[in-house]
Amino acid sequence: MSGTLELLNDLIHRPSVTPEDAGCLEAIAGRLAGLDFNAERLDFADTKNLWLKRGSNKPLLVFLGHTDVVPPGPLEAWSSPPFEPTLRDGKLYGRGAADMKGSIAAFITAVERFLAKHADHHGSIAILLTSDEEGIATHGVVKVVEVLEQRREKIDWCLVGEPSSSQKIGDVIRVGRRGSLCGKLTVKGIQGHVAYPSLADNPIHRVTPALLELTGEVWDVGNAYFPATSFQISNINAGTGAENIIPGQVDILFNWRFSTELTENVIKQRVTAILDKHGLTYQLEWRLSGNPFLTTGGELINAVHSAIKTVTGHDTEDDTGGGTSDGRFIAPTGAQVVELGPLNASIHKIDEHIGLDELETLSQIYEQVLLNLLTETGIKPV
Repeated sequence: MSGTLELLNDLIHRPSVTPEDAGCLEAIAGRLAGLDFNAERLDFADTKNLWLKRGSNKPLLVFLGHTDVVPPGPLEAWSSPPFEPTLRDGKLYGRGAADMKGSIAAFITAVERFLAKHADHHGSIAILLTSDEEGIATHGVVKVVEVLEQRREKIDWCLVGEPSSSQKIGDVIRVGRRGSLCGKLTVKGIQGHVAYPSLADNPIHRVTPALLELTGEVWDVGNAYFPATSFQISNINAGTGAENIIPGQVDILFNWRFSTELTENVIKQRVTAILDKHGLTYQLEWRLSGNPFLTTGGELINAVHSAIKTVTGHDTEDDTGGGTSDGRFIAPTGAQVVELGPLNASIHKIDEHIGLDELETLSQIYEQVLLNLLTETGIKPV
């Protein structure tokens, strides 16, 4: 069993469903204790965060990951217990195998191998881990970044282990992500009997034309890096459950995944204008999950492209698809951010898994990125 697989087995055994960490951080800190990493716990509320840093010179390369996983779902649906890592047909099955304990194991062993040969490397290396990425992410990386910014501890390059690959390891990397803005709309009406509609005011009927306008709105057409902004209604709830009562209010949840062509405030202004035009009595609450971010060129992208080509022999595609990631908290500090990780086909699913060859290849790519950025032949000035 390789060191990467052994570590991944240990991490999967730990049922670290958000925001639990189940001892993952302690295990990783202990493993790197002999390699001159300073381990600092930056916990907030019920979220566990670990900042491991080696060195103080510029530039600073950070590996970013999360130890928390989504709930496994119905246990009887799994072919093997989700927190008992199981090998079958060249794949390791278990919750978190691909998202993203596999990446964590891969970059830990990559760092170990790199330091065994290059203990006097240029710059500094850090590893940032949180137990709250799969949840609402209010006390994880976003809080750690606040601490680092207060200390003027600047990240130059951040490599996120999110599962970016599509068909084979390293065929796709994320160089940015769309923003995510959530809205909760409550439209007021007057409850009444369905047989006497003139004595009531049906909020569902009232809001429907506005919803049609919102769903038909062209928010933008995207750009060279991002697809057009999308708007989706995710939930509509109204009524008492009785078929003969006109509801007194309707609650609607919706979400925008928006490009760099838009801002949070522009979306809010356009939505309010549409709702007001339809004469609704409403309340609207907003939650910004993250703004869009984009890394265009630079040393990190070049180093990742080169590493993938060196290890696998194939080229990679730059992409901004998928959901949100903790990279959204790092990018505003001015750091270059790239996401590179396993295949994403099984993430959040029953029987989540990672291929053994995929795992080892990923670790080799991470090691090559370290070589490209932090050794004499590959160092780039910042």
